[in-house]
Amino acid sequence: MRSNSRNIWRSVDWWTILLYLLLVVAGWFAICGASYTYGEPDFFDFSTRAGKQLVWIVCSFGLAFVLLMLDDNFYDVFAYLIYAVCIGLLILTLFVAGNVKGSHSWIQLGSVSLQPAEFAKFATGLALAKLMNGYGFTLHRWRNVFNVVFIILLPMTIIILQDEMGSALVYLAFFLVLYREGMPGVVLFAGLCAVSYFIVGIRYDEFAVLSIILFVEIAMLALIGRKWAAACYWLAGMCALFLLGYLLLAYEIRLPSEWIVLAMIVVFSIWLLYISYRERIWRYAGIVLFAFGSVCFLYLSDYIFDDVLKDYQRVRIEVLLGVTEDPSGAGYNVNQSKIAIGSGGLLGKGFLNGTQTKLKYVPEQDTDFIFCTIGEEKGFVGSMAVLLVFLILIWRLIAVAERQRNTFGRVYAYSVLSIFLFHLFINVGMVLGLTPVIGIPLPFLSYGGSSLWGFTILLFILLRIDAGRSRR
Repeated sequence: MRSNSRNIWRSVDWWTILLYLLLVVAGWFAICGASYTYGEPDFFDFSTRAGKQLVWIVCSFGLAFVLLMLDDNFYDVFAYLIYAVCIGLLILTLFVAGNVKGSHSWIQLGSVSLQPAEFAKFATGLALAKLMNGYGFTLHRWRNVFNVVFIILLPMTIIILQDEMGSALVYLAFFLVLYREGMPGVVLFAGLCAVSYFIVGIRYDEFAVLSIILFVEIAMLALIGRKWAAACYWLAGMCALFLLGYLLLAYEIRLPSEWIVLAMIVVFSIWLLYISYRERIWRYAGIVLFAFGSVCFLYLSDYIFDDVLKDYQRVRIEVLLGVTEDPSGAGYNVNQSKIAIGSGGLLGKGFLNGTQTKLKYVPEQDTDFIFCTIGEEKGFVGSMAVLLVFLILIWRLIAVAERQRNTFGRVYAYSVLSIFLFHLFINVGMVLGLTPVIGIPLPFLSYGGSSLWGFTILLFILLRIDAGRSRR
């Protein structure tokens, strides 16, 4: 046992641990600056945000030690059990959680609140790694794809039911892991199309999206089916129909454009199915399936946007996409955040000297918007230093993932990497007004015990698996 412990401390990635410590310490100082109130300089008072976070930090160090002391096979053997327990906690949260800022995702344990959605991330990563490490597993089999998607979407769906859309969207990051493991590129193309349909549908209307779907279907006939002449004929018919509708507008005659384009998609799809059957080339049927899925996604996304998302979530997305202007409402957080970062200048105003954060102009400035505190107090130089540490951590995670000697370690490593990338890009992006404000923390820097523990567990399970790679 003692020899095994010595081997762990020899083989563990100390550079990654050093980066972890740098970020945690930087996060604590940022929380001190964000939560500081004039006349209350005692950061070690456990009644303050800084004092509470210090307790969580000390506990996270103990948790990291325990995770490193467990046998690395433990995570492989009990991956499904850990996943099942976390799913059970998520379901339990639906029934026992109170309303916290519009969501029901927090379990109250005395004076401590925990968010199971943060812990389900590492459990989902372990379950994916366990499944994909199975003998003969390949993503070219539909049954395996279904199992992978089920593992990802199950916790995501439960979290959506908790009205915690931001945390649920994080689980989409797991799909990035699948491309490293051989997911066909068509899935990436479908994902890009889905994002485009959603954005165009919000900014314009269904007619614009249906027109894009029809154009993409015709383009796929040319590129995949190699029927350039037929594609040109259909494209010419599409343009002629649009031109006719435009000319009729001059006489104040409005055609049901949405239904006409939808009818064209149906007619074109029926023709493709006929060609597919006649020539026994089934990729044409695949184009039809893609178009059918696109239309279903369009109307499903409309339903989710109009009937599932909360009013404030819809407004945030519309403000980001430039559909509406709301500087005093949904855009207030982002505007104040950009003011705080801009006021920091090159070197910042100094520790505890930020005016925007001290006067509490920025809502959630020690949680979701912690980066604006760093920008105001440490300036451009300090902000870039923090991002540089994150960049080095991402580089280390890629190196750790690529040196794994089995699929289990590699898949889990890329799961951790994907989660960190998603949180980093979305959080910093929403602080700068580049991405929607969906309310997710910045790893190791944002205030909160659940967030800190969740990221600590994610990282140190990986470090323990990596430390045992020499025995595989």
